[in-house]
Amino acid sequence: MARQNTVFKDAFNRCLLQLADTASLPSEPELGNVLGVSRTTVRAILARMEELGLIRWNKRAKTVLRQPKAEDYFPEDETNSLSTIIERSFMRRILAGGAEAGMQINELEIARDIGIGTTSVREFLIRFSRFGLIEKRPNSHWVLKGFTREFALELTEVREMFELRSAASFVTLPPEHPAWADLQRVEAIHHELLADIDNRYAEFSELDERFHLLVHRSSANRFIVDFYDIIAIVFHYHYQWNKTNARQRNARALEEHLDYIAALRSRDAEKVEAACRRHLRSARETLLQSIP
Repeated sequence: MARQNTVFKDAFNRCLLQLADTASLPSEPELGNVLGVSRTTVRAILARMEELGLIRWNKRAKTVLRQPKAEDYFPEDETNSLSTIIERSFMRRILAGGAEAGMQINELEIARDIGIGTTSVREFLIRFSRFGLIEKRPNSHWVLKGFTREFALELTEVREMFELRSAASFVTLPPEHPAWADLQRVEAIHHELLADIDNRYAEFSELDERFHLLVHRSSANRFIVDFYDIIAIVFHYHYQWNKTNARQRNARALEEHLDYIAALRSRDAEKVEAACRRHLRSARETLLQSIP
């Protein structure tokens, strides 16, 4: 239910943007296609819009009464992008199935699970399939091809090139750039996790994703940021594939992150490269150890 609530809030915020420069909204099926959600979610969105006095909804007629204000939107921290929601559902299924080659993935089941249209799920899977980890089969089915050592080595090679480039860009950002404030927040969460590592070590995977994405975004290179999706899905979920020594492994990675963050703060290019290379070397070892 919580996942569907997040889908609803994200779609509601996007639907508010549809109100601009229009006197009436399109049909429910059209809105569902535009927003990538089910008809049930569309009706919930229209009901809330009517409740807020944004539209008058009378069967097929959906007349716009006013433009949305800032307070009509759900706060950003209560919404996840649709691709993030699909990614998490997709990974949950893979992890539940043991991430074994030949595992079936059904786009209809994923769509039903999170209350969205199949088109959005299919688009995500098509985008993901270009890396060769999944393959399309007839009737909305996909097959997991398996995660090989060769794939892992190729992935780490590209990741290291991109991250070294991004880390070098990070230290050139001006002091007022919002990335520095983000880095400070991320650093504080690292200390919180380390202080309660016995109970919170499983939270590392999402923090790892957040930290590395922050570094990658500083590159301002759309190809690097786009490639990060596959890194996030493969590199960071492997922490959940192999649970052996997870607490010690995650504690070590947190310490390495803090060294890396300190190097970024120093703005010393040599220190940054050394800390980045040290952490990426550990991450590569961990990833290779997680492959059956």
